[in-house]
Amino acid sequence: MQYSLTELQLAIMDVLWEKGEAAVLDVHDELRKGRRVAQPTISTLLSRLEEKGVVAHRVEERQYVYRATVTREQVRRSVVSEFTGITARLFSGDVAGLVSHLLSERDTNPEDLARAREIIERKERELREREGEG
Repeated sequence: MQYSLTELQLAIMDVLWEKGEAAVLDVHDELRKGRRVAQPTISTLLSRLEEKGVVAHRVEERQYVYRATVTREQVRRSVVSEFTGITARLFSGDVAGLVSHLLSERDTNPEDLARAREIIERKERELREREGEG
């Protein structure tokens, strides 16, 4: 399933994933630490997230208490899938071109490069194992 969420919607989801469940006021209190956002905006976005099926609510003491109905991993997979489709079109399937672009467009630290190397080495091992089976 595809979950197309805005940056602010993802921030709301982060709060719900961290807290388990939260009322609108609790979500607002968490988010306003890092950005200016009105409580009615949070309420509207939570309603939209519920329409998308990624959150649900219950009523407690005359207020809505929300919880995530999808995991962080499900949303991550959806976003990566969407990103993969876009990059496939932008780079015509050229993985090396994509990686080169990503590395040249941002500051890269040695830890990032080491992790990228590990991922590439793991993928190379998987490919060799697959070729050995075939």
